[in-house]
Formats: sequence, C-alpha cells, structure tokens
Amino acid sequence: MKNRSKDRRRKKLKRKVRIGLSLLLVILISIGAYLFFEVYDTAKQSFNEIDRDNGMSDLRDTKVDIGKDPVSILLLGIENYSSNGKGGRADTQIVLTLDPESKNVTMTSIPRDTKVEISEEKVSDKYDGSHKINSAYTYGYLSQYGANKLAVETVEDLLNIPIDRYVAVDFDGFHDIVDAVGGVTVDVKYPFWEKNYYSNDRIYFDEGVTEMNGEEALAFVRMRKRDVNTAYPREERQKQFIKATINEVKSGDTIFEINKISDVLKNNVETNLTPGEIVALQRKFKSMGSTSIETKEIIGTTPEGSGPSYFIPDLDQLDILKKELKDALKLS
Repeated sequence: MKNRSKDRRRKKLKRKVRIGLSLLLVILISIGAYLFFEVYDTAKQSFNEIDRDNGMSDLRDTKVDIGKDPVSILLLGIENYSSNGKGGRADTQIVLTLDPESKNVTMTSIPRDTKVEISEEKVSDKYDGSHKINSAYTYGYLSQYGANKLAVETVEDLLNIPIDRYVAVDFDGFHDIVDAVGGVTVDVKYPFWEKNYYSNDRIYFDEGVTEMNGEEALAFVRMRKRDVNTAYPREERQKQFIKATINEVKSGDTIFEINKISDVLKNNVETNLTPGEIVALQRKFKSMGSTSIETKEIIGTTPEGSGPSYFIPDLDQLDILKKELKDALKLS
C-alpha cells in the first residue's frame, strides 16, 4: 500500500511539474511573440525610405541582401532643437560596415565640419557650393530634395562607398533611449564639464567609470568647445559611447524595457531598414560585443583663417580609408 501511495504521489508531482513547465513555456512563447510584434510594429512606424532608383545606392550594381551581404549603415544624430523639430543639422555622422559572414564590423566617425561640395543639381543655386557636411541634412530639407537622402549621398561622395541604409535619431530620442535601457556606463578618459541641453546647468564628468542617464549621456557626446576636446575629441567619445551602449543593450535586463524603447523609436527615429532586415541583422550579430568593432577615423586639419572653420581631410589618408571601407564591403 505504501508503495502504491508513493507512486500516486510521484505521478501527481510529475503531472504538476509537467503542467508547470507547460505554463512556463506558454508564458515564454507569449512574451517572445509579444516582443517580436512590438518591435516589428515599431520598426514599421519608424520606416522612412529615401527616393532612390530600385531602392538602392547608385554605387551598387545589385541590391544587397541584409543579413547575408556586407552592408553599410549611416547613423545620423540630428540637432533640431533650434528649428522646432524641423530640418536641423546632422552633427553626428557615423558609418558602420557589417559583414554577416565574417562578423567584422567597422565604425567610422565623420567630423561635423568636414568640407564638402553640394551641387546645384540637387539643391538649386540657392544652397549649392561649399558647406560643412553636417549642413547637408539641412539643405536637403530646405530644398525639399530630402534631408536623409542628401546626407546619405554626401557621405557617399566623401567616402566613395555605397550607403545602403541609414538611421536618424534626434536629441530627445537619444536622451529617452538611454533612459529606457537604464543608463549606459562609460569609462571617461579625461574630466570635463558640459551644459545640460535641457536645463543649461553644468554637468561634470570625472575621470573613470561613470554611469550616465540620458541628460548626462547627451552632454558627454555633444561637448566640443572645452579645451579637453583636443585630447579627448567628440568623435572618440561618440564611438566610445556606442560601444558602451552595445554592451548595455545586450544585457538581459534591457529586454524588459521594450515598451519604453518602442515608444521612443516610434516618435524619434527614422530609418530605411525594414522590420525584416532589423530582425536579420539582430540574428547575425546577436553575439557581437563592443570589442568586435574596429574603429576608423578621417585624418585631416582645420586651417586657421577668416570664414568658416572647415575640417579638411588629408587626401592620401582618405584614399587609404576608402580602400579599407571598400574591402570591408567586399567591393572591388
């Protein structure tokens, strides 16, 4: 009798365990499905294609297959506070190349003051001529050529590589995304201060590992007028911050903030990455860490003199960079 009683108890326990595991599996599947469709819906609302023949760069012979072919993505940080959210300047421009096969990733920052030529054919004689590259976004908007389109094409002209996709985010979006993921931890190399974009108060950064909220992160990547910017330039801090953000987003806790992140992306981000392409890239690079990213830079000078303070790339070094980026994209 005792053995039969024990057997019944074991069977009941096993049944409870099976039911419990089944419920847990259903819950996990439900959460996974919810997160997938939440991100998918958000990506659809953020999607904003640029007007190009066959939806691809003029520097491509065939369309790229996102998730299979090496691709380039232009990250644009838009400063539109002085234009009430319309137009603005692309003061942060970073080119990523991603090779799904080798998992190699490069990141190249473009100095905001880089001198470029914008043609009359694109923006009319009202806005053509020599400009800083950050204003290409502005003149694309003002001329109705397309802000994102002109920013993308101007970077293509500078680096002589196709820019396959872009992601543009404004200040509020940057601030809110950092807060949504619970802040980002960065190892500050030199102490400095910068004004808070929202309150105009000073935010001080001490040397060492620092956890930043949205306001602090925005001040950290924006600073460029303090003396320390020479030793610790804006482009270096931006690349450092992106690497730190990748590590943060890869953490397990971030997934539970998906509602907050989705709300931010819907309102403050534009991209021509489709939802399916985002999923494909996530699958290919889900194991990528910040140490997997090779950083590159445009070498040049800012000559003193009257008029605009343009950054002038060193042409020989620029040619080397162009070749390196073409190699990263497996282009001849």
